[in-house]
Amino acid sequence: MLRHLAIAPLLLATALTVPAATTQGDRCSGVRVPGAEYAVSSCLTDLTTTGTTRTGHTDKEDWKGLVAPDTVTPSGVPGVQIDGYFPDTSTTNTNHGWNHDSQFVIRLPKNWNGGLVVAGPPGTREQYANDPIISDQVLAKGYAYAATDKGNTGDELYKDGDRPGDAIMEWHRRVAELTVAAKKVTDQHYGRTPRVTYAAGLSAGGYLVRWQLEHYPELYTGGIDWNALTFTKEGSLLTTLPPALRAFPRLTQGDQAARDAARDEIIAAGYPADSEKQWGYHYAYQWDLLQRVVREEVDPGYDGATQGGTPFCPAGTGPGCDTDYDFASRPRSVHRAVERISLTGKIQRPLISIQGTLDALTPPAAFGDVYDRMVADAGRAPLHRYVHVPGGTHTDGLVVIDKEAYKPMLPSFVAAFGELEAWARPTTRS
Repeated sequence: MLRHLAIAPLLLATALTVPAATTQGDRCSGVRVPGAEYAVSSCLTDLTTTGTTRTGHTDKEDWKGLVAPDTVTPSGVPGVQIDGYFPDTSTTNTNHGWNHDSQFVIRLPKNWNGGLVVAGPPGTREQYANDPIISDQVLAKGYAYAATDKGNTGDELYKDGDRPGDAIMEWHRRVAELTVAAKKVTDQHYGRTPRVTYAAGLSAGGYLVRWQLEHYPELYTGGIDWNALTFTKEGSLLTTLPPALRAFPRLTQGDQAARDAARDEIIAAGYPADSEKQWGYHYAYQWDLLQRVVREEVDPGYDGATQGGTPFCPAGTGPGCDTDYDFASRPRSVHRAVERISLTGKIQRPLISIQGTLDALTPPAAFGDVYDRMVADAGRAPLHRYVHVPGGTHTDGLVVIDKEAYKPMLPSFVAAFGELEAWARPTTRS
C-alpha cells in the first residue's frame, strides 16, 4: 500500500520524480507513464467497449449491471491504450494475471480534443468498470481517459492498510496519482498537457470526485458525480443501512400493520417510498455486504477478531451483528476513523451532481441532498449544481425491475457532462 502522503504538493512531487516504467508490448506509442512500475501499450482501431471487448482490452464482468439492457454506446474511436500498475503491495486485482493492485488504464484517442477525464470505479470494482458509462461517452467527444482500481478491490478491501480508514484513504491518493501521470502522458503523446481535466464517477467513484475537488483542486477544471456515496461525520452508510437490514425481513412477517411498520422504518431511514421493488435486490446483494465491508474498514473492533462480519445475522442475535450496528454509540476512535474519510462540502472547482430520485442504495434524502446542504453551508453553493433525475435508480441495470417506474440515468449523465463542459472553463492550471 502506498505510504501516506500528507499534502497535495508532496504527492505531486513524488509522482513526478519517481522513475517511469518503459512502455512495452508492441511499442506503438513509446509513451512512458511517470511513477508506474509496469505499463504496456496497444494501438487499437476502437478504444470503446465495442472494440475493446473484442480485443480483450476491457473486462465486461467489471461493468456488469451498470448499464440498462439494449443501451447503445458510441464506438469507432481509434487510438492508443496503456494498461499498467503503480507500485503497491496488495494483490486483490487479478486482471491480466498481474495479481497487483493500483492498476490503471489510459486511453489516448487519435483525434484528441485537448481534454482529459479521470475516473475511479464504483463499489469494489476495478479500472474497467466505467468503460461503457463514462469512457465510451467521453472518448466519443475526443477526450483522453484514465481510470484506476483505487488501490484495493473486492469484498475484503478492509485488509489493506495499517489502521482504520487506510484502504479508503488510499483511493484518493491513487486517483490523484493517476491524474498527475495521465497529464504527463498526454504531454508526451500529443505534445501538450490537457487544457481541461474533469473528474467523473458513479457511487463510490462519485465520492472520489467530491474528495478530489475538495482536496486536490489544482489538478482539475471541474467534476461530475452520479449517485455519489457521501461519507460524513454522522456515519453515512453506517446509519442508513442497519435500519433497512433490521426492517426488511419483517416486510413479509406478521399482520398488515406489522408489515406496514417495517416499510415505514425503511422510508424513515431515507429510502424513497417508490423504490420498494428494488429493496429485495439490495437486501440480498448490496445492503448487508456494504454495511459489513465499510464497518470492518472503520470499526474492526465491533465484532472482535471476526473479519467482514456475519452475513445476514438477524437483529438481536448478539454482539458483533451488523444488523444491530449503532454508529452513534461507538467509541470516539471509530468516529475519528470516519472523520478521516468524511467530505466537508468545501469544493474548489465546479461540480455537477446527478442523483436518481429512486436510488435505494445512496438515497437522495440521506446522500445527495445532504451533500448539497454541506456545499451550501461551506459557502460554495455557486460551484455546485445538483440535479434530481426522476425514476433514476442507483445503477441503470436495475431498471429491468420496473421499466415503467425506473429510468436509465446515462442520458442524464451525458447531458450533465455537456453542461459541465460549457460551465467549467479552462483555468491557468487545469
